[in-house]
Amino acid sequence: MSSPARRPSSNPSRRQRETRAYRLTLATGAAGLAAVVTLVLSLVGVMSFGIFLLLAVVTAALAFVLKGTLGR
Repeated sequence: MSSPARRPSSNPSRRQRETRAYRLTLATGAAGLAAVVTLVLSLVGVMSFGIFLLLAVVTAALAFVLKGTLGR
């Protein structure tokens, strides 16, 4: 006979989801800002354009994960 106690949920709590969304928001903003600064510096000729492309991909990936976390 099974125990009548509830099983622990595998879903994260509301607080954990909120913390994850906050951290992803900060990371996405920082990566976006770094991408813009790198773009400006690459147009001036100080940095490589490849670094901008890498940061743009990272920013897009973070935004995609954030969108999934928010459920929109």
